[in-house]
Amino acid sequence: MSRLLLLEDDLSLIDGLTYSLKKYGFEIAVARTVSEADSLWSSGSYDLLILDVSLPDGSGFDVCEKVRQTSKVPIMFLTASDEEVSMIMGLDIGGDDYITKPFKLGVLISRINALLRRAQNFSAAETEITSNGITVFPLQGQARKGKTTLELTAAEYRLLCLFMQNPGRILTKEQILDRLWDGSYVDDNTLAVYIRRLRTKIETAPGNPRLLVTVRGMGYKWNITDGDHGI
Repeated sequence: MSRLLLLEDDLSLIDGLTYSLKKYGFEIAVARTVSEADSLWSSGSYDLLILDVSLPDGSGFDVCEKVRQTSKVPIMFLTASDEEVSMIMGLDIGGDDYITKPFKLGVLISRINALLRRAQNFSAAETEITSNGITVFPLQGQARKGKTTLELTAAEYRLLCLFMQNPGRILTKEQILDRLWDGSYVDDNTLAVYIRRLRTKIETAPGNPRLLVTVRGMGYKWNITDGDHGI
């Protein structure tokens, strides 16, 4: 049975979600404030966090940033805001999914299960992948270029891992969105932003990329330049 931590201050939503999530076989702990969430997180063990963004004493973003200092547990945001800048902020600080209110229960359950499956697959990933002078350590959530640690956001890191796990293979935008975000709240424009940001951190000349290349009309490809596929 997966254990979930729900941070939400709307009592009616808490009651409905608690009932429904238990019905679907989840164990759930509820916090109504950021301080309560901090306390529950520090004293318990959870498989997934569901965080509202606007709370009486802060934001779910604050909780996410604190959790990401020590854990890769899947994090989903629930919020009434559908502004792209807010979504990108949630992704950049380490969120895995972003659902806007109101939402359908079936969609929520499906995406919770998808995050849990992804986390399980991630835990079975290679301990180290190297190519083009870059090494990623999936279990530690770190990446290095040579001896220098790359300062990547969570979304950029997941993108890098996906490409390095598929060297020389063209990945369509749809495949990338489905693999990393289940084709949900991230669109082509947001993906292009992340690709551009990632290139600035891994490419010698980001304007003329050699590692993460665009295949016009098809998608993107991790282009092996050093003869080392690393897997």
